[in-house]
Amino acid sequence: MITRSKLVEQLRDYQIRSQHKRDIIGAVSWGLLCCFLIVSSYVTLYFRYFRLSAIIICLGILFPMCLHIFRQRMSARKRERRLLLPLSM
Repeated sequence: MITRSKLVEQLRDYQIRSQHKRDIIGAVSWGLLCCFLIVSSYVTLYFRYFRLSAIIICLGILFPMCLHIFRQRMSARKRERRLLLPLSM
């Protein structure tokens, strides 16, 4: 017989696994974007487009900062949602 506690445990396991997959995909995509910005800044410096290179370097600095702020806001919203919505069946 399936009890409520088993269902709750299965739901939590599923949520943890899906969250972990999303975190990995997000980290890899942001890593690739940062690598692209670094390589493109070197290429623009090589061809002596100094203003474009400065813009790309600034973007490379701002993107991780924006990502960090965004993640903090999202985690705060998730905490609020957990407190407001109890698990009920």
